[in-house]
Amino acid sequence: MMTVKRTHLLRAGLGAAAAALLSVPAHATEGYFALGPDAASRGTAGAGVAAPGFNAMSSAVNPAAVAGMGRQFSLGIEAFSPHRGFTATGTGVISQGRVDSGHKVFPVPNFGYTMPLANGGTLNIAAYGNGGMNTSYPAMTRVNPCPPGAPSSTGVFCDGKAGVDLNQLFLSITYAKETGGVRWGIAPTLVAQWFKAYGLRLFSPYSNDPANLSNNGYDYSYGVGLRAGIQADLTPELSVGLSGQTKMRMSKFKDYAGLFADGGSFDIPAQITLGMAYKVAPRWTVLADIQRIWYSGVDSVANPFPANTSPMPLGAPGNSGFGWDDVTVYKIGAVWRQSDRMTWRFGYAHSTNPVKSSQVTLNIVAPGVVTDHFTVGGSYQMSPRDTLDFALVYVPKNSVSGAVPASLGGGDVTIDMHQVSASVGWTRRF
Repeated sequence: MMTVKRTHLLRAGLGAAAAALLSVPAHATEGYFALGPDAASRGTAGAGVAAPGFNAMSSAVNPAAVAGMGRQFSLGIEAFSPHRGFTATGTGVISQGRVDSGHKVFPVPNFGYTMPLANGGTLNIAAYGNGGMNTSYPAMTRVNPCPPGAPSSTGVFCDGKAGVDLNQLFLSITYAKETGGVRWGIAPTLVAQWFKAYGLRLFSPYSNDPANLSNNGYDYSYGVGLRAGIQADLTPELSVGLSGQTKMRMSKFKDYAGLFADGGSFDIPAQITLGMAYKVAPRWTVLADIQRIWYSGVDSVANPFPANTSPMPLGAPGNSGFGWDDVTVYKIGAVWRQSDRMTWRFGYAHSTNPVKSSQVTLNIVAPGVVTDHFTVGGSYQMSPRDTLDFALVYVPKNSVSGAVPASLGGGDVTIDMHQVSASVGWTRRF
């Protein structure tokens, strides 16, 4: 009877997570990487690479964290609200004045399941949004007229509605084990991503494949990579952890071969996180992580779109991209076990900004410029088997200003973004 109930719960959770993940945009915080995969990790601003697992989703922070974890599943959702836009002055082609993106609330779900094995190892399956980016600018009436021959007389780029929608779904299958105070885990990871761009045909003269630059609907890309991690207890109070992922090698977005470098290539960058967890008191644990994301390893993200010269062709091998720098993220978190039933979490993360002032033009559609993240959350044990997780995240406004290339009408643009989110999650232990 219990086996049947568990099977039904697992199927229901997987079905709900899959349906939601396949229809909902992911979000951007550290560039376009997510701050954390679930409510528990977001409560500490994503810090916790050295901490024992909060729940079945902890494998997404460090595959080693689920070593020794009992049978359980976690299901959660985040209501994510990014507010992004730009202000343009003196521009000849880009629309002047203040323009805000629409689509300001997105649900972002997650699902994890952990099962102990007979050999003392642990098997974990986790599905979650790794990251993404979305902008949606209206086909508004412009202050400054569009140049002759433009695709339209409305919109920020003289092409009506304009924006992008990038979504990334990770499915990690983790094997983890604990031996003598050392926990390790390895997680082959399948990746699906989907993307569309529209309203960008003004950039056709700068593309080597204008037919596959914009307005082609969604295109899909698939790939695989490897995530792995380790944790070690140095003393009863202090543990350290290391987690990382390889570059995820993805198939090309053929319908956007004229936008992304190398004919539609859009791999997912490698990243690594190092951290510690220190129990400063019986009910208090402090977490500190440092993360590095190598956007420079992906040409379509990292290659510059020159500010004051004619850009190299979009879509050509090794040529123009969005000009993003590598990102370093510093995370600090605290966990307070107030009682046997109530745990509180607090966090702050600071990430360097990937977008330089010389690269604002193309990044009007990808303004991933936020840097500071303040978080609070907790867990309430509703019953011996059920726990409710929750988290709130506030990301203050940050902006970057720069000049538009003379070949695109000149002028100055300031791109900006701020974010808020609320998350809830449910964990059932067996």
